[in-house]
Amino acid sequence: MRTFVKFAVGTAIAGLMAGGAYAQDTVKVGLVISMTGSQASTGKQIKAAVDLYMKEHGDTVAGKKIQVILRDTGSVPDNAKRLSQELIVNDKVSVVAGFEVTPAALAVAPLSAEAKVVELVMAAGTSIITEKSPYIVRTSFTLPQSSVIVADWAAKNNIKKVVTIVSDYAPGADAEKWFIDTFKKDGGQVVETIKAPLANPDFAPFLQRAADAKPDAIFVFVPSGQGATFMKQYTERGLDKAGIKVIGPGDVTDDDLLPQMGDAVIGAVTAHMYSADHDSAMNKKYVADFTKAAGFRPNFMSVGGYDGMHLIYEALKKTGGKADGDSLIAAMKGMKWESPRGPISIDPETRDIVQNIYMRKVEKKNGQLYNVEFETFKDVKDPAKIKK
Repeated sequence: MRTFVKFAVGTAIAGLMAGGAYAQDTVKVGLVISMTGSQASTGKQIKAAVDLYMKEHGDTVAGKKIQVILRDTGSVPDNAKRLSQELIVNDKVSVVAGFEVTPAALAVAPLSAEAKVVELVMAAGTSIITEKSPYIVRTSFTLPQSSVIVADWAAKNNIKKVVTIVSDYAPGADAEKWFIDTFKKDGGQVVETIKAPLANPDFAPFLQRAADAKPDAIFVFVPSGQGATFMKQYTERGLDKAGIKVIGPGDVTDDDLLPQMGDAVIGAVTAHMYSADHDSAMNKKYVADFTKAAGFRPNFMSVGGYDGMHLIYEALKKTGGKADGDSLIAAMKGMKWESPRGPISIDPETRDIVQNIYMRKVEKKNGQLYNVEFETFKDVKDPAKIKK
């Protein structure tokens, strides 16, 4: 019996030691995204990009095995907090990543701060997110980055009267504020501001109000995934035939859904940080490889996921495999690299992304609709964080 007990205890200790060694040799990344529900297209874009990056670069870096643990929020932001807490407490992840919408990213921020775990925002675009925890870093974009630039462009291109239609949550407020402030400063007139519900919106009555105001253009922000519905109802209401232009950040002409929008969307002008049509050798390869692997065209959310994985890998190289929050976030600050979208960097002070913003117009190329870039604004920081 003594021999058996000694054997059993020894085996248990060996098992614990082996488990500890495995834990030390593995860096776990919790990927908290929507694979079902209204934001599923965004989640699938991010997941496909993460898979592609790991296929290209392997699952080992700095002597550590990378394990991605996927959790589906079902497009319910409140689920993000619960799932992230489980990942941090039970799975001992070093990074929680993803977060298509701002409410999800903000809900996880206190957990990130308390546990000193990196929260990597690959999608949500409200400016204030990175200020809610010293361990938050972003590889997507902010709405002010694009809204200021499209406002300047509109004022300089004979658009004098605008109606704004934005989704009624934080990113919509961000987009609307920075567009209106800049457009008015440039001499433009905003004749009406309209807020649409975030969940299951019917844009038709709002578009009718906009048409009645007879603007030169509608400035629109809707989250990725709702642009097709907006453009369909814009066409059905005859706003395209009335000569009312569509302008805004690039979410409304999301590359993922653009092919389904029809020719009425041709001519829509947006400002954004990525287009599947971006003319670089790296992007052409990225689009080809992504499309082959995933079966659909990459959009701007995909590069947030792809570059997010690059940031994790390169940070681990700098830390020599150390994956605690303080080591990782210090390594991520100031990092620069070439992305499929162009040159990007992480602002060492704000932990937000600095990147080119492109003016794009929807055109038909080889029988398909694309956001074709026609002007580049280099190294754009988030205007909301630039000290006056």
